[in-house]
Parts: sequence; C-alpha cells; structure tokens
Amino acid sequence: MSPLGTVMEIVTPTLDYVLLAPVLIVFLASVIGVGIEAFVPKRARFLSQGLLVIVAIAAALIMVGINAGSGARTVDAVGSIAIDGPTHFMWAMLLVLGGLSLLLFAERTADDNPFAPQVASVPGTQSETDALEAGSAHTEVFPLGMLALTGMLIFPASNDLVTLFVSLEVLSLPLYLLCGMARRRRLLSQESSLKYFLLGALSSGFFLYGIALLYGFAGSFTYEAINTAVRNSEQPPGLLIAGLGLLGVGLLFKVGAVPFHAWTPDVYVGAPTAVTAFMAACTKIAAVGALLRVFYVALGSARWDWQPAMAVVAVLTMAVGGLLAITQTDVKRMLAYSSIAHAGFILTAFVGAHQANSGAGEGSITSLQAVLFYLGVYGVSTIAAFAVLTMVRERGVEVTSLAGWAGLGKKSPLLAAVFGFLLLSFAGIPLTSGFIGKWAVFAAAWGGGYAWLVVVAVVVSLVTAFFYLRIIVSMFFSEPSDGPEVVEAGLPTLIAVAIGVVVTLGAGVVPGPLLELAGRAGEFVR
Repeated sequence: MSPLGTVMEIVTPTLDYVLLAPVLIVFLASVIGVGIEAFVPKRARFLSQGLLVIVAIAAALIMVGINAGSGARTVDAVGSIAIDGPTHFMWAMLLVLGGLSLLLFAERTADDNPFAPQVASVPGTQSETDALEAGSAHTEVFPLGMLALTGMLIFPASNDLVTLFVSLEVLSLPLYLLCGMARRRRLLSQESSLKYFLLGALSSGFFLYGIALLYGFAGSFTYEAINTAVRNSEQPPGLLIAGLGLLGVGLLFKVGAVPFHAWTPDVYVGAPTAVTAFMAACTKIAAVGALLRVFYVALGSARWDWQPAMAVVAVLTMAVGGLLAITQTDVKRMLAYSSIAHAGFILTAFVGAHQANSGAGEGSITSLQAVLFYLGVYGVSTIAAFAVLTMVRERGVEVTSLAGWAGLGKKSPLLAAVFGFLLLSFAGIPLTSGFIGKWAVFAAAWGGGYAWLVVVAVVVSLVTAFFYLRIIVSMFFSEPSDGPEVVEAGLPTLIAVAIGVVVTLGAGVVPGPLLELAGRAGEFVR
C-alpha cells in the first residue's frame, strides 16, 4: 500500500533476449570462466578458458549479425539499452578487437607466460618457481577480460545515466586488476595498476557528481528526458552546464583526452602488453561510443554550450599527444602518446557532428560514420603493433627502448617491415587505413563548419609523422645492437599481426565497403 492507501501496480519488466544476446553471451562466458577457475584442474584451465572465449565471441558475433540484418532499432531492457545501427557496429568492433586482444592473452610460446603465475610473489623467488611448477598460470585473465568486455558492450549502448555508470565500473574494475599482472617488471606493473585505480576512482567521482547534477536539472536519468528538458526548460542553466562538464570529465578520462590523459603513458607502459593492446583498442571504442551517444542524444540541444569546449580539448589532445611523443625514447610510451593524439583526431569529427549531420549533402561523410570507421581501423592496427612489440626481447624481457630497436631490419626484415607499415598507417600515409581514417574525420569536421580545427589537425598530423618515421629510420638505417633479439611467436600472436596488416592494407586500398558499412549504421535511436 502506498501512503495514500492506493495499491501500487508492479509491472514485470520485459527483455528481448535475442537483441541482448551478444551482451548476455559474453557475460555468461565470464561467469562460466569463474566456475572453471574454481572446479577445473589447474593444468586443464588454459585450454578450457581458451575454447570458452572462442565459442562465446563467435556466438556473440553471429547474434550481432542477425540483429543488424533485421534492422532492429529500439530501446530495450526497461529503456536502459539502445539497440540501433551504431550499437550493432560498435558491438561488432568490440567483439572482433576483443577477440584479437584475448589471442594475445593466450600467447604462451614467446619466451614465457606474459602474466605472473602468482601476482603476490616476488619475481625469481622460490614461491614463484613453485607456482610455475604447480601450473598456477593466471588463467583468470580470460574471465576478467570477458567481464571487462561485457561492460564495454553496455557502455556505448546505455540509454540512461545509471546504466552508463554501472557499465563504466564493470569495464574498469577488471582492467585495474589486469594491469598489475605482468610477470616481468612486476613493480612497474603494480604501480600502473594502482595509478589507474586511484585516478579512475577520482574520475568516477566527477562522473557520478555530473550525473547527480543532470538529474537535478532534468528530473530523469534517461537521455530522451534530459534532451527534452534541455530544449524546454526555463530554469537557469547552471545545473546543466556543471553537470555537463563533470560528466564530460569522466568520459574524456576514458578516452584519454587532454587534460585527463596523465594516466595513459604510465598505465600503458606498466601493464602487460596484451592488456595494453586491449585497453588501447577496445576501451577507446567503448568510451568514444558512450561520448557520442551522451552528447548527441542527451545533450544534443546544448551543443552550443559544449562544442567550443570540446574543440579546445581536441586541439590540446592532438598537440600534447603529438609533441610529447616526439620526446620519447621508449617505443611503448611513444605508442601511448600516439594513442592520445589519435583521440584528438577522433574528437575533431565529434565536435562538428551535429552540423555535419544536418547540413551535409547526400554521399558526404558524416561525423558518426567517420568516427566509427576510424575507431575500427585504428583499433586493428594498434593491436597488431603491440603484438609486434612482444616479439622483440632481451633476456626474456620486452625491449621497449628505441635504441634496442636499432637495426631490427637487418635482424628480422619481415618483422621490421610489418611494424614500419603499421607506423606509416598511424602517420596517415596513403594506401593505409590510417590515411583514409584521417581523411574521413577531417572531411566530417570540415563539413561541420570547423575548418580551422581541420587545419590544426593537419599540422599536428605532419608533426606526429616525425616520430613514426624516426623509428622506421632507426630500424632500417642503423647498426643493430647486440642484446635484443626477435623471439618466435606463437600462433595467437601471428594471427593478430596478420589480421592487423591485412585490414590496414585492405581498408587503405579499398576503403569503400567498410565506409559504406559505417554509413549504413545510421543515426542513434532516440
């Protein structure tokens, strides 16, 4: 009974399990993975976890294809998850790139297991040796990765702020653990995990405070209600502006945009390289997808308030990422700052999106289409680049210093050529997917009325080409150093590298099919 004496009717929520199947399959796989850790003998866990991941991701991809083919555009799960073209496209990207990343998790033949057999043990001690002999490899990295992937799938599809926050925590917490599990450079890995956790918790606080302020302004957590309140409310915009800004801090932190980027270099360097690849590709897709949906659907009517600020953030992100990358002597850290710069290129298209979508002529590149294409091709190339990084070692430790890569072209011409090709794609050289991606985001921003931002982006792109070319010159035109050597990689790493090279070349030479697929994704459902 309610306080007024009337009976409250409780409506049973309805779920379309077919549309939600990709998320449910991945989540179920993570739960089963935990059960495997509890009940399957240690030496059988690796094979069990690997087969489970392959089957789950393949099944989820099939369901995404079926749902996308049906043209489903609706809001499901009691209005909390939006199912539309962009959702299907981002889910497909996350599953494919998540699968490639988990292949790197499964690498066991390149020198040794990249993950510590027992995280709490000191490297080289008897306790670690005993753990290795007992077969205590950290196979729980697979359910942790699948759980993070579950949050990544929900994050860009969230249709209300509460679901958005919950999915953010679901994707973040497993990553905090994974970052501290490296077998080599253990203290650096644990330090990166702690930094990521502390700064992530701080950004979550800003994020949650922004949600509270937006709820106070709109009286609702749903994106449609917030957008309606922005259009029709006559109250002062103080709560709206403050909530918008704080929510943006939380989202831009995950994107790795300046000035919320400080965690990126340290975490990327300290985490196991397989986890770094997972974060660089999949976390960026999920974060950018959530940023797009929140600011286009919920806050689209307030674009005159956030577009100038986002334009400044885009400029700072490109400039800081590009300029600081030039000063780096560590290849892995350079790729981290490169990731920051690429986030700035993505934001150039994001800033002009509404104007581009409303005023673009038929056949022109829309901002959403450009961003989706860029995220896909950049993610594949990034995973392949980090996979190559795991194959250059000295005494079992990955060589990340630029000096250690000198003369690699004479030691392993094929590996150096592959890495050089991927770097050329990052630089935006023609006949690579990176060139088409940059052209797409620049064209979208130009069509959206941000020509000055495109000019800045082109200048920064020319600057960033310097440090990519510097590595290529060092690999092919320097004398090789004695210590580092190229180890023989296993099948999982080779598959990830091969797919990365094929997609980078294919999308650069024949970009039409993928661009058309991104264009057919359409707009966000409201």
